Amino acid sequence: MSTPYGIPEPPEVLDRREGPFGEVVLRRHGDLLQIIANGCFLMDTSDGRSERRLVDAALAALDARVPDPRVLIGGLGVGFSLAHAAGQPRWGRITVVEREPAVIEWHRAGPLSALSAQALADPRTRIVETDLVAYVDETSDTFDALCLDIDNGPDWTVTEDNEGLYSQAGLTACARVLNPGGVLALWSARPSPEFEGTLRNAGFRQVRTEEIPVARGVPDVVHIGVRPG
Repeated sequence: MSTPYGIPEPPEVLDRREGPFGEVVLRRHGDLLQIIANGCFLMDTSDGRSERRLVDAALAALDARVPDPRVLIGGLGVGFSLAHAAGQPRWGRITVVEREPAVIEWHRAGPLSALSAQALADPRTRIVETDLVAYVDETSDTFDALCLDIDNGPDWTVTEDNEGLYSQAGLTACARVLNPGGVLALWSARPSPEFEGTLRNAGFRQVRTEEIPVARGVPDVVHIGVRPG
């Protein structure tokens, strides 16, 4: 969208909150909705291929014999991952962990509800408002798949608090909440060969990285690892 003089219009801030982990902003830029955290662009509603691939990769890596697999989605974001998971009848319970209350509100009663209303109404869906790192450390729940998308990748975290998740200790904690044969799928804005090594050192097997082409620049990727059975 441009002004009458051909100058692109600046993004319109729809909401700005000081959350428990810093500032979060929802803004509209033309037809797109964008989420900004602490001045760092997180995601927008332009595509969703990467978020859908994250869920598909986890499901494809699961043993087909697992009945009603339970998935934990780390990060609600603009809702692409949740909406895609809710559109797949094979998933059993779908748990989404989101630490920013503003993001949850934007989905439940705000501009992002157009993307997620049907998924939020799905009886399989449960939203947990808490920090993912703390949840993984403390929960007694177990899952068949973890689909994590809370940062721009292992080497580009939104806050320093998230860095521990990508360490060997953090990944070992992820493995603890996975059932045997469970899958960890983690989205990143760029490949991280070092992270593959950390996954292996944390005990994951069948470690691999899938590339997702983007319009410009380095491909997005999904890092995948399986907890041994």
